[in-house]
Amino acid sequence: MTPTSTIQLPEMAAVRQRLYSAPVLDVPAAVSRTVSTVPLAARTTVGDTVAVAVGSRGIDRLAEVVHQCIQGIKDHGLRPFLVPAMGSHGGGTADGQRAILSHLGITEEAMGAPLCSDMEAISLGRIRGDVHLFCAKDAIEADHLVVINRVKPHTKFSAPIESGICKMLTIGLGKVHGATEFHRSAIRHGFGIIQEGAVAVVEKGNFLFGLALIEDGYSRLAEVSAVSPEGLIAEESQLLRHAYEWMARIPFDPLDVLVVDVIGKNISGIGMDSNVTGRHRDVTGDFFTSPHIKRIFVRDLAPESDGNANGIGLADVTTRRLVDAIDVQKTYVNAIAAISPEKAAIPMHFESDRQAIEACIRTAGYEGGRKARIVRIRDTKSLETMMVSRALASEIEDHSGMDRIGPWKRPGFDGEGNLLKFGGV
Repeated sequence: MTPTSTIQLPEMAAVRQRLYSAPVLDVPAAVSRTVSTVPLAARTTVGDTVAVAVGSRGIDRLAEVVHQCIQGIKDHGLRPFLVPAMGSHGGGTADGQRAILSHLGITEEAMGAPLCSDMEAISLGRIRGDVHLFCAKDAIEADHLVVINRVKPHTKFSAPIESGICKMLTIGLGKVHGATEFHRSAIRHGFGIIQEGAVAVVEKGNFLFGLALIEDGYSRLAEVSAVSPEGLIAEESQLLRHAYEWMARIPFDPLDVLVVDVIGKNISGIGMDSNVTGRHRDVTGDFFTSPHIKRIFVRDLAPESDGNANGIGLADVTTRRLVDAIDVQKTYVNAIAAISPEKAAIPMHFESDRQAIEACIRTAGYEGGRKARIVRIRDTKSLETMMVSRALASEIEDHSGMDRIGPWKRPGFDGEGNLLKFGGV
């Protein structure tokens, strides 16, 4: 349904917030230095094979990290090969997962190592009596296993171990079977099983080290650390605390409307980070954290997401163009494996951005938009610059880490009623 009358939207302006900024990292040097701290000579034999597990996330300078890690492994006379470690992503197919890595710049040619994309996972036994543990056959049968991943707060739960090396060991490397089993079992046992599962994988003997990455508030790579088999839990827990301290946030609470230009798997596992939007919808329990937002409008799906629109169910409103871009098969495979069909639910969708924004304002308790507290962001990883409505003007002035960098003016739309590019308000 399309409203028959328009409402006046509030004036908006661009603002910039100062986030935690780490010194610019020399990635090749940082990775080389980190790998050199691992006692490879004592734990390996020249000619050994090393499976290097890489996930689907859009991590800053990931291809550089992977390339340098592989080079460091080669320098010790070892034979590395790449393994996708992304659970059910890529439609749960070998070709789909290979394509995701290619989008990230991770190919055999660029990395200088073979890429073995196979969905076969073998059972490593059980934990908690009824939770089956799976691992990619090519990874667990290699002489050694290295896992590369970003450590960050998870979008589904809060715990000492969230998203990072442990999660990749259990869910990412578990392929579709492992991802489905652990998400399903978490409903009964809680997400502590990720930690237990990771320890069980390590006890199988071929985990050599993890290369843990942390980004700063600008989503720039800030730290590269080696995680040892014997120190896995303690070391990753410490890194997670750093990630929490450095992550970017929306500094306004509450909000009437949040406009998100783009969601996608390259941005967050659920398209848009719940730690940023404050909205958690899950079978393990729905809850809200800061900022408390009445309505979320998502405009588009990132091309890098390959049609996977997991997370669109966290929005209240979207556009027909986003719905038309959805690959239903990929989205459903991912949502079912994550035991989160609610995150694949398609919200009401409109032909234009203007219609969608007006629907949000009307259902947020306003007859007009002048007093509405609205924020527009590019995506949940890009929070340095945002567009905000005039109702937030006094909070901007009172915020020591924020500056208005543009004039107040009403949002601009093209001839089809869609918002002009970000910053063009």
